[in-house]
Amino acid sequence: MVTLANKNREEIRSADELEADIEIGKENNFEMISFVDNWTGDIDFGSYLYIRGTEFGGIVSEIESSTGQNRIFVRGATWRGMLEKKIIEPKPGEDYRTVSGKIEDVMRELVAECGLDSLFSVLTTTDETEIEFQFDRYCTLLDGLDKMLSSIGYRLDICYIKTRSEAYVRIQPVPKTDFSDKEEFSQDGKLIFTAQNNQGGINHLICLGKGDLKDRLVKHLYVQKDGSIGDVSYYTGLDECTAIYDYGSAEEPELTQKGTERLREMMNSKKFTVDIDDYIETEMQIGDIVGGRDYITGIVVKKPITGKILNIKDGTYKIEYKIEGGD
Repeated sequence: MVTLANKNREEIRSADELEADIEIGKENNFEMISFVDNWTGDIDFGSYLYIRGTEFGGIVSEIESSTGQNRIFVRGATWRGMLEKKIIEPKPGEDYRTVSGKIEDVMRELVAECGLDSLFSVLTTTDETEIEFQFDRYCTLLDGLDKMLSSIGYRLDICYIKTRSEAYVRIQPVPKTDFSDKEEFSQDGKLIFTAQNNQGGINHLICLGKGDLKDRLVKHLYVQKDGSIGDVSYYTGLDECTAIYDYGSAEEPELTQKGTERLREMMNSKKFTVDIDDYIETEMQIGDIVGGRDYITGIVVKKPITGKILNIKDGTYKIEYKIEGGD
């Protein structure tokens, strides 16, 4: 299923001899391993390794040979990882980059500005959805696209396409799908999973912005009972857990925005990690909503898929889904 192509995206052969870990969502990189005896020498810097019709793949940027392990390691960024290495900058004379228009046209403009339009192509559809959005200052292209799309209930869809005449990474905005009513990861499905419930997270964040001493901008953010974030304290006494967020150059409303994002990372959370053997590329993608239930501990999660890891070893394909979020 893994295909090797050269720098010109011309397919060379299948690369079934490789073991692989391809992670998308958080780390956005891949590592593929070949035994020295199986090494053919046709994998080079700039080579493409991918699974057709999926998001799993990327471009080789690192090769390591280990005589002690009798293995050669091939690593690189996934397509999503390449988006992570580009920055959305404010236009000259502006504090923030803002966009407006048809969502596909906006994405196409951003991809071109970041110099990725020779490989990445935004699919043209009949979707006429319009958007107005302000990006964080100097955010990555991946983070910016994710946040922009999420603001209207969409997610980023990525797929490597190979036809007789062309090869490219197709990206498109698609509405998020809530699979939680029909897709719940639990013991009922005889799946291997890990459920984690962290109730010791931060629920009061003191955000420090621009200024010095008594003149410094201070913003208090509090987690509410329903998991939202507000200006009024809910947890007190032994239940209150406080931390500091220092962002010395920030003014309002940026301090509140960044502080809210930071608090969401630090607050109570529930996580599910699910392993599925006999890999089949399902319709569930990063950003879609699924459910998870552990009957032993009573942990129940209804959250977006935040990561997928494809593991290939001894000809067996296994996919791991990561589901996590604030309580």
